[in-house]
Amino acid sequence: MAKHLCHRRFGIGADQLLLLYRSRIAHFKMRIFNADGSEVEMCGNGIRCLAKYIWDKKISGREILHIETLAGIMKPERAGEMVKVDMGEPVFEPEKIPVKIQKAKVRRKKAEKISALKSQISNLVIDYPLKIKNREFKITCVSMGNPHAVIMVKGISDFPVAYYGPLIENHPIFPKRTNVEFVEVLNHSEIAMHVWERGAGETMACGTGASAVAVASHVKGLTGRTATVHLLGGDLFIEWAHDNHIYMTGPAEKVFEGTIEIEDPLRQERSPAL
Repeated sequence: MAKHLCHRRFGIGADQLLLLYRSRIAHFKMRIFNADGSEVEMCGNGIRCLAKYIWDKKISGREILHIETLAGIMKPERAGEMVKVDMGEPVFEPEKIPVKIQKAKVRRKKAEKISALKSQISNLVIDYPLKIKNREFKITCVSMGNPHAVIMVKGISDFPVAYYGPLIENHPIFPKRTNVEFVEVLNHSEIAMHVWERGAGETMACGTGASAVAVASHVKGLTGRTATVHLLGGDLFIEWAHDNHIYMTGPAEKVFEGTIEIEDPLRQERSPAL
């Protein structure tokens, strides 16, 4: 159903399908299906949209929502006209991201700047050389409940995301595939980012990706603990707080509302033969 509804010519057109459920352990539960039909753990943009939907439809009046996802319980809250989300803690261990690298490349001098995370950062996959076709990229890997490979490039506006994105997404070192962020650091507090999302392709924005990018940029000593990430679809404000949680703040807007008829895929199988 997700592949049909997300199809931009034969369906509604979307990067992902979000499903809202009751939850036994939180206020609500969110399931996320990519345009290719695959189910994923978490979507930062999606959870902002889901929170706005819940508030707009008056399903809940809580200022802070607890939403169960495959990546854990996320907590979106109202922030004026924006939505702020506690995205949880970044994960650096290669086996948990996951990424199959026997010996991670580590910049210990950079890692020592973040004393509270020394033990985790020592396992960080940072600037790992990955050869793709005619180029060698230096990837930094982070999980925000889903895998991300962050790559610093020059001239982000002209970079061929659609060519290199799928090659990196499906590289054998990523057993669950990966999201790929191509990044240009503009200054100590601003980052430009284009993203190739696992199972969705090139998209206008990615909340977990922006979070991963802010983490990777800070660990590499390129930005501070807060940064504005400029994406094709708008800006996200990311803070790596001292409780080690990532807080993402950004907009969510209603575009349209409608209905669609969904054909029962089992109807043909149940129909009697002529």
